Amino acid sequence: MSPDPSANTISSRAVLRLPEFRAMLLAAVCSTLASRAVALTVAYQLYQLTKNPLTLGLLGLVEAIPALSLALFGGVVADRNDRRRILLATVSVEVLCALAFALYAPQAVHYGIVPILALIFTLGVARGFSDPALPAFQAQVVPRELLLRASAWRSSAGQAAAISGPALGGVLYASVGAAGSYLFAFVLLLVSLGCVAYVKPKPRPQFTPGEPFSQSIKAGLAFVMQRQVLVGSMALDLFSVLFGGAVALLPIFASDILKVGPTGLGVLVASPSIGSLVVMLYATKRPPGKNAGRTLLAVVAGFGLSIIVFGLSQNFALSVGALIAAGVFDGVSMVIRNATLQLKAPDHMRGRVNAVSGMFIGASNELGAFESGVAAKLLGTARSVWLGGIVTLIVVGVTAYLAPELRAMNLDDIEDA
Repeated sequence: MSPDPSANTISSRAVLRLPEFRAMLLAAVCSTLASRAVALTVAYQLYQLTKNPLTLGLLGLVEAIPALSLALFGGVVADRNDRRRILLATVSVEVLCALAFALYAPQAVHYGIVPILALIFTLGVARGFSDPALPAFQAQVVPRELLLRASAWRSSAGQAAAISGPALGGVLYASVGAAGSYLFAFVLLLVSLGCVAYVKPKPRPQFTPGEPFSQSIKAGLAFVMQRQVLVGSMALDLFSVLFGGAVALLPIFASDILKVGPTGLGVLVASPSIGSLVVMLYATKRPPGKNAGRTLLAVVAGFGLSIIVFGLSQNFALSVGALIAAGVFDGVSMVIRNATLQLKAPDHMRGRVNAVSGMFIGASNELGAFESGVAAKLLGTARSVWLGGIVTLIVVGVTAYLAPELRAMNLDDIEDA
């Protein structure tokens, strides 16, 4: 990771001295902890009710469909309205859904899973508006020269919350049941709502009055597609996860290839997150600035090589090491991609740019798990993984050739895109 030369003159904690940034950071952590705990609790509760694995697949689909379908529309809304109000509204919806989950949990045995799925669908609708608005509003909370630092802190805190959330949900479910777990999420979301309310309103983005929504959506898509640094970084994420992701197949590796059982599976699942968190914490002190484009290409290539090693390995320690390395490379990539979205998009476009990015990420996660299963069925589990790593290397080479502006990208300036 190339440190930002100008960053040496800025303390890594400078951004933490801003009360509004601290409030938004706490809001994001509480919201992520709550959403991950709710996701685990819902999944476990539904499986206990139905004993049908298909229900778990349906669960992800019920939330993803509205979230992805509304993303571009939500991006336009975020670029035309007060983003703070959007977040206050969407977090309020999450608060009410958590309370509804808690009240319904004891009745689920008698009345079935349809109300639970309806609440998940409602959360997906809220996500369609909050996902574009949140990063766009976060960029308004800090001065532009601190955006790189802020991005690193948000990535680190978000990753820590994403790791802790499911564990928290599991502990709560085991100790106080589904209703207690939902109530705890309800409290966390109330804290998140209070933190957002603490932040003062920011100027509404400029937009052309009377412009049709369809035209605004086209303008947002055109803005992304005409800028190599944006579309290139998004494409790298999409295809590296699509072809190089191995998370969906880890139960097979634990059971049939490495033969380490459920305990070993837990270690394998945690390994990439540990690697990502460590490097993100490092990035708060030395955020990637100069030669960020080359660094991004290099770390995605490193991710592909790590996946190749994992696919070929039949040794548990080597496999864990490969997954930790993959997490390290992915963590650097995530910090750079997030900073790119903040620094290379003007304020009036940030909602739509983040919406497009969210669709890339959503598509890679959903399609990646499907692709992994199909490839494993056709090619064999291990072969499908190391071949996916090779495809990732090819994608990096093609992107480097087709996107010279991405290769030359720096993030150590504070000029508008």
